[in-house]
Amino acid sequence: MTKAYSKAGLKQVKGYTNWVNIASQPYQSGTHGGRYVNNYVDSHGDYRYKKFEQAGVLPLGTVLAKDSFTATPDGKLSVGPLFIMEKMNKGYSKKTGDWKYTMVMPNGKVAGSTKGKGLNMQFCADCHATVAPDQDYVMFVPEEYRKRF
Repeated sequence: MTKAYSKAGLKQVKGYTNWVNIASQPYQSGTHGGRYVNNYVDSHGDYRYKKFEQAGVLPLGTVLAKDSFTATPDGKLSVGPLFIMEKMNKGYSKKTGDWKYTMVMPNGKVAGSTKGKGLNMQFCADCHATVAPDQDYVMFVPEEYRKRF
């Protein structure tokens, strides 16, 4: 997965699997196409994100990465997209809570990015807006899959 995603050449992708994985195990995410996902947070915001609903506003520069895969009944795995959220400067985008959304496909191509080329990622922003402003536009790992810190 990391080899495929790294082809995108994004600094936000480099080393993400060394960040804190908030999930105790991969879990199936209905909001990410039913794929299995892991949730990573970098060192800018890990101390906040670990508090889940009590996290408040995550700090500038926080990057969240959610890799994904599918599994067939016969055990075959396929890499899915990597979903990235990056907390940008205040005023970056009022309608996204100053979050930038990016999706990297399994072949390493960037499918789209907020204010970038390709998909405008509005579908991500719309879904995440359902928990704003209380959760700073951040969806948290379901309770049964949360690591305890």
